[in-house]
Amino acid sequence: MKFSKLAAAALVAAMATGAQAEVKVGMITTLSGGGAGLGIDVRDGFMLAVKQAGRDDLEVVIEDDQRKPDVAVQLADKMIQSEKVDVLTGIIWSNLAMAVVPAATAQGKFYLSPNAGPSALAGKGCHPNYFNVAWQNDNLHEAAGAYANDAGFANSFIIAPNYPAGKDALTGYKRFFKGDLAGEVYTKLGQTDYAAEIAQIRASGADSVFFFLPGGMGISFLKQYADSGVDLPVVGPAFSFDQGILQAVGDAALGVKNTSQWNKDIDNPANMAFVASFQAEYGRLPSLYASQGFDTANLLISAMDKADVKDAEAFRAALKAAEFDSVRGDFAFGNNQHPIQDIYVREVIKEGDVYTNRIIATGLKDHADAYAAECNM
Repeated sequence: MKFSKLAAAALVAAMATGAQAEVKVGMITTLSGGGAGLGIDVRDGFMLAVKQAGRDDLEVVIEDDQRKPDVAVQLADKMIQSEKVDVLTGIIWSNLAMAVVPAATAQGKFYLSPNAGPSALAGKGCHPNYFNVAWQNDNLHEAAGAYANDAGFANSFIIAPNYPAGKDALTGYKRFFKGDLAGEVYTKLGQTDYAAEIAQIRASGADSVFFFLPGGMGISFLKQYADSGVDLPVVGPAFSFDQGILQAVGDAALGVKNTSQWNKDIDNPANMAFVASFQAEYGRLPSLYASQGFDTANLLISAMDKADVKDAEAFRAALKAAEFDSVRGDFAFGNNQHPIQDIYVREVIKEGDVYTNRIIATGLKDHADAYAAECNM
């Protein structure tokens, strides 16, 4: 069992006061392998909020899913059956979410997603105990499609990994993009060599490239694309241009436009305090994933202030109210318990020696997801 330093500190504090944790959270996230940076950021953002709240009635158990669905399922079973958690959170990858969330909510547990938002859980598969605090998978890609129209792109080559979030990504882009497709390619999840795909792009006649390749996949693609000599403009979601990834990509990302519901320059007190405190705590700028972990914990804490987790109906209503200061500013859930929020267009820049993003436009305003109408809640 793996705990972050902050998780251990929270447990020590609870024991020192003799308090019995009133809410027990099971965090299953990716802490090793190619996607570890994403899970570490979600964990660190979540635990920073727990530390700042100073709660001795909240216990967090943290485990590494290794980005493997079977491991995630085993951990969820252990947390529900042995650890007796009240709430589950932490999953990064949509295929893992699909393996864990339906079974967990069916057993009466609350699941608060700090990242994965597969379409299957937003529409007909929505559930009263499932809340997504990040976005529905299609959302940032829909904004990218809208931006591509504004940029005058008419013939995009689009590429994503072959798993639920990848399929949602290309569906989202196509939903808003009004031009033609020069090519549509699904790659292997975890792929690192993109020579064949870049050759297809070169030969396609495209005037632009849209790609969704999160984590190490995006680092590999962008570096290889920059070295290839293909000189087509690139647009994508924040997942391939986020804070942790940019430092590894370097100059190859400069000037690229990408879409996100969060950035460090959103001007509200909660966000400014979060960026400063995260940097002070961990010695690095927060990422999109860290902001989502932070908001997820603060949503949970806001519900704890209003209701007992053992009273499922009251706790559910407290979560749905979302009465917390989100780093995004205005935050509200739609009928399917996914966010309604602004999605921004960002540009990759360099501040001193650090690669980062700045907001240059609002891509979609008060945007909800396309599947909410299929949810019967």
